[in-house]
Amino acid sequence: MTVAKETKLWDPSERLTTPEAIADYLDAAFEDGDPRVIAAVLGDIARAKGMGDVARAAGLSRESLYRSLSNSGNPSFATALAVIKALGLSLSVKGAGHADAA
Repeated sequence: MTVAKETKLWDPSERLTTPEAIADYLDAAFEDGDPRVIAAVLGDIARAKGMGDVARAAGLSRESLYRSLSNSGNPSFATALAVIKALGLSLSVKGAGHADAA
């Protein structure tokens, strides 16, 4: 007889409890480079911080933020930047190591 194991859907927002964990998670999403992954990660972080609070700080409605960061959402770059700022984060750019030898 096989006993069924109860499983629970993993929610990354439960692990995003420190600024370092949040920054590492978002950094990994940007390294992946898929805009859908970046939007999903921003959604996870916003849920961890409180979607309503993040929406207010970003100047968006809660519903708009949920919609933008949903699986079918496609947030504008302006929205993504507003959310990143509302989360107390900033972006930086570094060379990808593709510089031509001169």
